[in-house]
Amino acid sequence: MDNRNDLWRHVDLHSERLIALSDRVWAIPEVCYTERRSAAEHVAEMNHQGFRVTEAVAGIPTAVMGEAGEGGPVIAFLGEYDALPGLSQEAGVAEPRPVEAGGHGHGCGHNLLGSAALLAATAMKDWLAATGTPGRVRYYGCPAEEGGAAKAFMVRAGAFADADAAITWHPSSFWEVAPPLALANTRADFVFTGRSSHAAAAPHLGRSALDAVELMSVGVNYMREHMPSDARVHYAYLEAGGIAPNVVQAHARVRYSIRARDLPGMLDLVERVKRIAEGAALMTETEVEVRIVSAVSNLVGNAPLERTLHGVMAELGAPHFDGADRDFAAKIRDTFGEGALEAVYKTIGMAPTDAPLADFLVPFDAKRDPAVGSTDVGDVSWVVPTVQAHAPTVAIGTPFHTWQVVAQGRSPAAHKAMVQVAKAMAATGAALVRDPDLLAEAKADLASRVGSRGYSSPLPADVQPPLTMSVA
Repeated sequence: MDNRNDLWRHVDLHSERLIALSDRVWAIPEVCYTERRSAAEHVAEMNHQGFRVTEAVAGIPTAVMGEAGEGGPVIAFLGEYDALPGLSQEAGVAEPRPVEAGGHGHGCGHNLLGSAALLAATAMKDWLAATGTPGRVRYYGCPAEEGGAAKAFMVRAGAFADADAAITWHPSSFWEVAPPLALANTRADFVFTGRSSHAAAAPHLGRSALDAVELMSVGVNYMREHMPSDARVHYAYLEAGGIAPNVVQAHARVRYSIRARDLPGMLDLVERVKRIAEGAALMTETEVEVRIVSAVSNLVGNAPLERTLHGVMAELGAPHFDGADRDFAAKIRDTFGEGALEAVYKTIGMAPTDAPLADFLVPFDAKRDPAVGSTDVGDVSWVVPTVQAHAPTVAIGTPFHTWQVVAQGRSPAAHKAMVQVAKAMAATGAALVRDPDLLAEAKADLASRVGSRGYSSPLPADVQPPLTMSVA
């Protein structure tokens, strides 16, 4: 059934090369805005496939784009290839085993994400040429999704201004249309400056920036009782004032990630956190500077595109896993803590099963309780009709941003899911080119959701892509 459609045959024709690309990117994990080798791998493949390539999109060195075709609507496929810090892990083993102590790893599967999106774009490019169908296909290689908000900067720069629809996906436990839910999010650094002093001989002369950071944390923790239940606030110490406890810490820096259901709610919460920081500075007689690092919007759904993608995914069926795939997934599943399976099945509104890998399509109208994070796809969805798939690249219940995801990132099961979702994305893109009414419906749906207020970037006008955020 998978090969009866000409478009799907184009996917199969290129699958071996793109699987190899995914594996190469897996082996060179690079974090936010440092993905030079990964971007270069994608550029090389686009050149090989005959795309018209643009590098440094929106002035971001690791953002790339390839276009093919003439006339007709512009269908965008969104890819990513950034990794996560501290998740180095060997492939194909069901126990923690870093390749490099403290090294990076593809703990969210973005090596697969970018490669499958490029595979879909390549197949659609060839299909347009073979059938003489007017239309243009674009692959956007987008860096720094993990907190860097590259797509938000790309949207602000107009990189998607003439795109007619956007299609993407994300590795997951399930085969489904991704729920169009994601939290608006701001990352901000709070930089406190005090005065150093001898902590024993002259403590009264010191003003501790570290004390200010800790008091800020206390204040934010008390705020949690008085913010919406679906909002989230997290933090990480970037500078704690040095290693000498006998010196009053004059400098400290903490990075906060502040999330809420929509953009107005998020911006309100950011202001509350800023006031807490100012209060901590007053209490410690220090000064605080707020530096916005990045920001993304909440996702806007698109019912016509979601129905179309679901129909394609139903026709294709879930990836075809074999016994070896299921055996390895079962070993991975044995590493989970209590409650992991129940929690992940709750996100799709189904009772847990014994299946180690998802061989079913989640119903379109499932009564789910989805886990909600943040993504810079949200900003694209405000300006272009956007749809996103999930494909089962990992054992059911695998927590993301973990070594278990990295261990499964170049497995045969992940490759099968990657190819299958490329077919779903390519067929959805072809449906939009073939059916002008469907594209018009998608655009009307977006217009009705965005309304007269339109899109407003969550990024302050003076904030530029934080190209050094991973080394700061």
